[in-house]
Amino acid sequence: MKILHASSELTPFARTGGLGDVLEALPAALAARGHEASVVVPCYRGLLGDQRLGARDTGVRLHVPVGTRVLDAEIWEGRAPNGVQVFLVRRDESFDRVGLYGEEGHDYGDNAERFILFSKCVVEIARRISPPIDVIHAHDWQAALVPVLVKERNLPFATVLTIHNLAYQGSFWGVDFGLTNLPGHCFSARGVEFFGNMNLLKGGILFADAFTTVSETYAREVQTPEGGAGLDAVVREHAHKLHGILNGADYDIWNPATDKFIPKAYKPSALAGKKACRAALLEEVGLAPAPTGPVFAMVTRLAEQKGIDLIFPVIDRMLSNDARLIVLGDGDSGYERELMIASRQHPERFVFRKGVDEQLSHLIQAGADVFLMPSHSEPCGLTAMYALKYGALPIARATGGLYQIVQDYDPAHDSGTGFVFHDYNPEALWDAIVRAKRVFADAPAWKAIVQRAMKADFSWARAVVRFEEVYRGLIGGAA
Repeated sequence: MKILHASSELTPFARTGGLGDVLEALPAALAARGHEASVVVPCYRGLLGDQRLGARDTGVRLHVPVGTRVLDAEIWEGRAPNGVQVFLVRRDESFDRVGLYGEEGHDYGDNAERFILFSKCVVEIARRISPPIDVIHAHDWQAALVPVLVKERNLPFATVLTIHNLAYQGSFWGVDFGLTNLPGHCFSARGVEFFGNMNLLKGGILFADAFTTVSETYAREVQTPEGGAGLDAVVREHAHKLHGILNGADYDIWNPATDKFIPKAYKPSALAGKKACRAALLEEVGLAPAPTGPVFAMVTRLAEQKGIDLIFPVIDRMLSNDARLIVLGDGDSGYERELMIASRQHPERFVFRKGVDEQLSHLIQAGADVFLMPSHSEPCGLTAMYALKYGALPIARATGGLYQIVQDYDPAHDSGTGFVFHDYNPEALWDAIVRAKRVFADAPAWKAIVQRAMKADFSWARAVVRFEEVYRGLIGGAA
């Protein structure tokens, strides 16, 4: 099969979270099974000069109607480090910017135009590829207009939409519908209209031949009023074409036995390297060395969804008994400010690093003892998979993909890979922290959990087969 993925992110070139990691790994996993998989992404600032991509101008020029204007775009082509073909949609006025979606906590005002243009260019690229592709796989709201365009133009492609996070829907003023140049009947209850606004994700759900979520648990949650972010009725109506598929972890990149970003490799049967990574991490972030308590860590987008508000009431208690806390991330300015204040109150035990840092992310996973994921909602939880592989035992709330990934420690049966809590409140999180601290003090028990966690397998081998089944079902149905 020939599959063309359309996404606004692709690790290591453009990433804000798990979406980029999936687009790095899934096409490569499909290619390893004999399929032709490629990715289309916007040509953000710096991509043309990135030697890892080796982009070249294909000479293809697109003249795309977007509302009353015709916008010009260039198509460039390169290869990701894993060999996957990458197409870049270049229009500097739209994509050559500091951020992917906005700056300083504010979205760009023309995001509707930017990603409508991108979706239209994806369709034009698909039309030009020869031999023709079988499936266009769009990801999240930024590419959700693709299935609408394909269906409305009656193009011969099957379409799949993956929802990585239903909370982000691409909702814009109704007047922005004019930018799509679609016929008026598409702005209706049976189209992209949603309570007077244009909702791109809703349109993708309606028009895609199939849509998926990033875990089986999340597929159930998005059909409920609590987890559906307003679209639960739409999802339920189209549940016959919904597939929950838990993402996989790319162990070619996230593996302490081969990780180029950590000072010393290690594996379940030889954990001395993890102690070295722990010492290196504390030195790197400037915290007092050799704590008798555990090193807690978070690598996260600072958003309400991630449960950051549960952390503040328990920080003082968490850092008792000579523990450490390291947080890496950016996002909501209020959370950034609160974390900075807390780090100044505990300068030798807590550090907050603002930003996205690939090398430090790997070192944190390798050096931490406990990885915090107190999420209000977590569609998949790729970082929990990474944490398990590195022996950083997760403290996770039982939601979304975390419910499938982290198994609660049961001392009676000597089972489990982390510490799970259910109620969304600080005291429930604190109870899990207390349990983790207590077990950490029992070195043999902690080592046994670490070794069990590191052996957990969440590779793409299972997930990629599920995607193949979805693709084949659509192609067979079309035939």
